[in-house]
Amino acid sequence: MSSTPTSTTQSKKFLIVVAHAELKSFNHALVQRTKLALENAGHQVQISDLYSMNWDPVSSRKNFKTVKNENFYKQQIEELHASENNGFVDEIETEISKLEWCDALIFQFPLWWFGLPAILKGWVDRVFVMGRVYGRGKWYDNGVFKNKRAICCLTTGGPAPMYSANGLNGDINQILFPINNGILRFVGFDVVQPFIAFSAAHISDEQRIEYLNQWERRVLNFFNEPLINYPLLSDYDSNFVLKQQQ
Repeated sequence: MSSTPTSTTQSKKFLIVVAHAELKSFNHALVQRTKLALENAGHQVQISDLYSMNWDPVSSRKNFKTVKNENFYKQQIEELHASENNGFVDEIETEISKLEWCDALIFQFPLWWFGLPAILKGWVDRVFVMGRVYGRGKWYDNGVFKNKRAICCLTTGGPAPMYSANGLNGDINQILFPINNGILRFVGFDVVQPFIAFSAAHISDEQRIEYLNQWERRVLNFFNEPLINYPLLSDYDSNFVLKQQQ
């Protein structure tokens, strides 16, 4: 149902988008381990460190150098127009170009209020533009980034049992569904099973080191890692409801 895995021993291009303000945080430790491991293995790595970039998460006409309709602002219409007329401001064009460059996308973040930190959600809002990134029939398994891979690498405040099906916070896979399916899969990525460092602020240094080692093993095997299994567009009827199984 997704692309055939490719050995990560082949040189690949990775984009890491990290959303944490503290450079000494465990999130940044994961980023640095990722960068070191991948570059030592011959891969290319770019990092969008949103706090260091002072990234503005708020979308408005400032996203664009062009104007389609000066009397009524609709972001998708302006994005389509900008896609066709080289109309994005430099900071957004740079990030779109990174997406187009990479073979693999890593979202690195702490889970805040059961979702992405606002700065990362705002990066998605401004960079995942209609025209260049999705639209006109380019979505899900027919998406622009078909045959590329993406993953959420995240930390939580609570321990793993809290995020189980019967846990207080609910199933972590359901919590991440809007990100994995609604953002990453929506634009065509094959979505790798997430890496989650549970209760990162409340565990021992030895446990954190073990998380770092586990993550390094996974990222070095990235293109052979198991995917989240999503239905194909062809599995849905004309109302976008799953067809009855035969």
